[in-house]
Amino acid sequence: MPDATIHAASWLINPDSPPVAAGALLVRDGIIIATGTRDELKRQFGAPVVEHPDCAILPGFINAHTHLELTHFPSWRINNRLDYNPRSFTDWIIQLVKITRNLPGDDFRESRAEGIRKCVSAGTTAVGDIVTRYDLVPTSGTPPLGGRFFLELIGHEPTRFSNRLEQAFVAADRFEAARLSPGLSPHAPYTLAEENMSLARDAARTRALPLAIHLSESQEEAGFIFETSGPLADVFYPFVDWERFLMPPRHCSSTSLLDRHGLLTPATLAVHCVHVTLADARTIKERGASVCLCPRSNDRLDVGIAPVALFRKLSIPLALGTDSLASNDSLSLWDEMRFALDVFAKDLSPADVFRMTTSGGAAAVGLSDSIGSLTVGKQADFQIVRNIGSGAKGLLDRIIERGIVSSVCINGVSDAESFSG
Repeated sequence: MPDATIHAASWLINPDSPPVAAGALLVRDGIIIATGTRDELKRQFGAPVVEHPDCAILPGFINAHTHLELTHFPSWRINNRLDYNPRSFTDWIIQLVKITRNLPGDDFRESRAEGIRKCVSAGTTAVGDIVTRYDLVPTSGTPPLGGRFFLELIGHEPTRFSNRLEQAFVAADRFEAARLSPGLSPHAPYTLAEENMSLARDAARTRALPLAIHLSESQEEAGFIFETSGPLADVFYPFVDWERFLMPPRHCSSTSLLDRHGLLTPATLAVHCVHVTLADARTIKERGASVCLCPRSNDRLDVGIAPVALFRKLSIPLALGTDSLASNDSLSLWDEMRFALDVFAKDLSPADVFRMTTSGGAAAVGLSDSIGSLTVGKQADFQIVRNIGSGAKGLLDRIIERGIVSSVCINGVSDAESFSG
């Protein structure tokens, strides 16, 4: 078969499927054409074989929630002589604003490029990336990372928000022309006027754009939404000159507020969901939304632990994200999976977290048709992993515990070092 290549390894591993010993996949023009064993594909297609001995072929991971623009945040913080760890969620937000508000665009561009490199080197081939600077995502050529680029929306003043929404439409059109997948990210219930929530809802419906929303990340958010009190009202809003936008107490949860404005749909990815009640979780389930867990970020900011047992009981679709290096130590989903298995030892298995970073992540960002598994017709996005031990018993457990990424292919193109922003 012209221009086709067989990639073969000791194991081919897919979510929710038995591992295939001596497994292989056939790639042509960046698409998976066939899967099976090495001998089967060699006999059927006669294509050249790239051997990956003592390794496993896994789907590329999908980091369902991150902010690649903030990859250089740790160094920015030091440069601003703010090298301290905030002791509250509100203090962290204020530190984030202080450090980023006057940075030039090139700093963010370089930061995002480094984030891409870090993702790819750790086996991540697609992201649910929150984009604040709309001009940073490349709009020509083959993108170094796939996934969904959620254009962030934030603010209260109606005219400024409407202008921002128009800018998001222009960016979405550019992204689609470059075969990138856009979405919208109404930032969070505590950073949006209610009338702007409705505008975001209508825009998403009109343009058929999926949503990603930070939801119930902290107890401070819960207190602010319920009774307009606490550090967000008393400290953060004055800091960003938003006092005039403070609302009367709404006596509801963040989930209820978003639902009231139609922002919870099957096309919504709710991120964090640490402080949700049983009623909130039932609403998320009934609306068909997905949840992205970011356990290391939650731990770093000391905001609590998401009720994963509740989400599992209600069969709410789950994905996994690293968040940004403003609130995490790495962009590696391998690190995130291992941490999640420690924190949620009673609720998640290795197979669960593997699904959350592959097919679950693809579903969460609305791209199940093209990524998330090594399936015929999908993009040839995969990683070669070594240090996997021997034998089928406990294979996935061993891989997640101690596997090391050897190389990465995106759209069938090998060598992670060749990818940059």
